[in-house]
This record gives sequence, structure tokens and C-alpha cells, in this order.
Amino acid sequence: MKLWDKGTNIDHKIELFTVGNDREIDLHIAKYDVLASIAHAKMLHNINIITADELQQLLSGLESLLVQINNNSFTIEAHFEDVHSKIEFELTQQYGDVGKKIHTARSRNDQVLVALHLYYKESLQEINHLTKSFFDTLLQLADTHKDALLPGYTHLQVAMPSSFGLWFSAYAELLIDDVYLLNAALKVVDQNPLGSAAGYGSSFPIDRVFTTQELEFATLKYNVVAAQMSRGKSERTVAMAVGSLANTLARFAMDICLYMSQNFDFISFPEALTTGSSIMPHKKNPDVFELIRGKCNKIQALQSEMLLITNNLPSGYHRDYQLLKENMLQALESMKEILFIFNYAIEQIVIKDIDLTSEKYQYLFTVDNINTLVENGMPFREAYQKIGNEVNQGSYVPDRSKQHSHLGSMGNLGLELIRQKMENS
Repeated sequence: MKLWDKGTNIDHKIELFTVGNDREIDLHIAKYDVLASIAHAKMLHNINIITADELQQLLSGLESLLVQINNNSFTIEAHFEDVHSKIEFELTQQYGDVGKKIHTARSRNDQVLVALHLYYKESLQEINHLTKSFFDTLLQLADTHKDALLPGYTHLQVAMPSSFGLWFSAYAELLIDDVYLLNAALKVVDQNPLGSAAGYGSSFPIDRVFTTQELEFATLKYNVVAAQMSRGKSERTVAMAVGSLANTLARFAMDICLYMSQNFDFISFPEALTTGSSIMPHKKNPDVFELIRGKCNKIQALQSEMLLITNNLPSGYHRDYQLLKENMLQALESMKEILFIFNYAIEQIVIKDIDLTSEKYQYLFTVDNINTLVENGMPFREAYQKIGNEVNQGSYVPDRSKQHSHLGSMGNLGLELIRQKMENS
């Protein structure tokens, strides 16, 4: 069944190519299409297009479909083009001509658009919630380990002292920037496009304010052409926001892989969280963090894909938009999974004691030693040159007396300020 079927035949090869795997993808948005149809049916009754009895029939049928979707028994068979045709078919099978009325004042264009907006909105809210849970975990770890020394690196060279408290809270604060972008993307998709029909509105006296309130959108896309043109722009915006979060998580995962290696040996995880080798029995590989890194890098590529598919398209609907759905939905589902497993794993991190007497950390305290000379009255440039000459001549002896002076520099106040920052995001 096709919503656009006028009784003409279509070449089977063309049908296979144009439909693609929409049926499988549409299962993700089936719930939202039903919810939008419920709001649309109520609106049709309010403007006297359908009777009260017809409304009750449609609502009963749609709510029955919603139950099927929620218990995973809803399917879209091969002879249906998409979820929209399947839902209308079910309503028509059960209620005859009443089911055929559900498409009044609607197009498949605004059907898929409103379903996607609802899906993006709910997914962004869920990702936001998972991000904040991850943030809370990191701040708790930062507080627990705020005084545990962690050598700082620049250019992958030993630089100066840091702490695990700074490391955990650094990524926590970066997540706030990602939440800013998630909230911005949420604002973009939290606009109701229903009623834009094929992109040029409807001659029926529809009530778009009613459906906006019924679907709990913050506002509506007033201009119907703008509503249709939001497809593609919404995807680019969401991909940008989720890509920013993916960048933060990928960098964090890379740190973990690095710090778990024997060359660094700063952290470990319970053996149950690692994987082994088929020929090397000693291996405890950080596969979960490598997969997080790879999946996050894949998500970061999504924005470019969305841009290239939609770049320079003229106004109105184009079938190119169909290509946006699959990878967008996969990326959002993947991000939810990543945040859950990352939070689960990082809670079990083991912080190791670091041997500061190791030769590779000989110059870790040069900056502290320079600062001590400055505090005792020596000009900074002379202090820098003095310590530099000692390093070059091989006579430098590190003074570790202040090695804990700034390791917990975030302190409880700093962590609380970061927490307030997130609350205000």
C-alpha cells in the first residue's frame, strides 16, 4: 500500500530502489506517527471534518496500535511502503471509510516531519539526561580523587603535576558546553511542522495551535514553507550537537586507553570489563573504550553527511530527505548506548599510585621549582634560566616539597561551581 497510489502500476525495480529500507527505519518513529495522528484526528473533529463517533473510532484504533508498538508486536510488512501507509491501512481495515479520513488535511511530508521532530525531541531529552548523569559521576570521581597525583602532559611529553580530580572535572565541565548545544538543538526541533502538508499548507480551516499544544511542542513553525525546509536543517543541527558530545567522549575514551597501557599505567578496570587475546593470555584490552572512541568518531562524521545531502537544495520537498533518516536515527540510538555504558564502566575505574621517583618524571616539578625561586624574590626570567641551565647541564635535582600544593586546586568549592554551572545550563 502507498499513500500516493492512484491505481497506476510502478516498475518493481523502481519501487525497491525508492523504498529502500524505510520499513525497518520507520519502526523507530512509528510511536510518534501514531501520537501525531491522534492529535490530528482530534483537530479534525474540532473543525467539524469528522464526527464525535468517527473520532472515537480513530482514537480507539490508534491507541490499539500504540499498545502494539510499545510491546514490540507492531510490524510493517513488505507490501507497505512505510509506517504511514501501514497505520492508515490498519485504521481502514477496522473502520472502513472512517480510516480513510485520517489523511485529510495532511501530507506524507508533514507526517514524517512531525514524527521525526517528536523523535528528535524525545531523543535529545534522553541524551541530555544521560549526559547529566555521566556528569554527576565524573564530579563524584573528581571529589574522591582530587588529591591523587596525575602527571600532566603536553605534546605527549611529561609537563607538570596535575591530579585525577582535575582530569575528571575537566571532562565534566566540557560536558556542560555539549549540553548548551543539545539544548539549542532541542529548541530547533521543538517546533510543530504539522499542518504544513506538502509544504504549502492546506485549504482546510485547520487549527495548528491546537496540534502544537496537544503534541506539547514549545511553538509551531508558522510559515508552512519554512516548516518543510526545516527538514535537513533540523538534522544538521542535531548532528552538530550530538557530534560535539561525541567529540568530548571520544577524547576521554582515548585518554583512558592511553592511561591503561603499561607505558603509562595510571589506571585499570576490573578484569570483567576488559577483553582478552586469542593467542596472548596476558592481554586485558580496553575494547569497550576503543569502541566508544570509534562509535563517537563515526557520529562526528554525521554532520558532514547531513550537510552534503541537503546542501543547496531549493525550497520544497525532495526525495533526498529520505536518506537523512537512517544514519540520524542510528547515531542517536548509538549515543544513548554509549552514554549508558561509559557511565557504567567509568564508575568502576581503579586509580593507581604513581611512582614519582621514576626517571621519566625527573622534570615534572621544574615549574614548581621556578615558582619557589620567584616566591623567594628572584625575577621570573632569571629563575626560568637558572632551572633551564640545570636541566641542560644535567645538574637539576627536583624539589618535590610542593608536589601536593596544587593537585587538589579545584577543591570542593571549584567542584560545586561546576555543578552550579551545569544546573544553570
